[in-house]
Amino acid sequence: MDDLINYLLQYGQLNQQQIQLILDNVTERRLKRDEYFSEAGRIPREIGFIRSGILRVCYFNNKGTEITRYFVDGNRLISDIHSMESKMPSTEYIQAITDCEMIIFSENTLRLLSSTILDWDRIIAKIRERAMIEKLEKIAPMLTEDATSRYLMFMEKFPDLANKVPLSYLASYLGITQSSLSRIRKQLSRQ
Repeated sequence: MDDLINYLLQYGQLNQQQIQLILDNVTERRLKRDEYFSEAGRIPREIGFIRSGILRVCYFNNKGTEITRYFVDGNRLISDIHSMESKMPSTEYIQAITDCEMIIFSENTLRLLSSTILDWDRIIAKIRERAMIEKLEKIAPMLTEDATSRYLMFMEKFPDLANKVPLSYLASYLGITQSSLSRIRKQLSRQ
């Protein structure tokens, strides 16, 4: 679990006792490909740290079309934190795209860490702030660039992801049809 502790230490200091408290209160979980970490219509009750694998956050629009909002890969926290904190059912799904290994913080563990570790809430706030910045950096080009440029940016930022993510999810993320994505890939392969 060194990867989790190293991740947390990027955002604040923890002494050995605090580290042990964290390790004693988290659990490990494996998700199989296509399994859900969190589902729409349910109140999320945990946060996951992705040790390995890729998850996607998706929802269904008012026409019933599945839309992929973004992908999250290893060494990151994932949860619908807004729904968790507000105790409201989530409107999104978090689904494993590949087999995943995760470390899980339950709601009770988060409360314990918040009440026991003086800087815990500040560490979590910094993680949330960084995640929000990363999300905005991913979304901004999606609104201003054409489909080919969006695909090229995706390939540049996530070179390993393109071969692991089903084309239908990638097309949905890029805001295009799967046939348009195939056409773009074919055109680029000729260049």
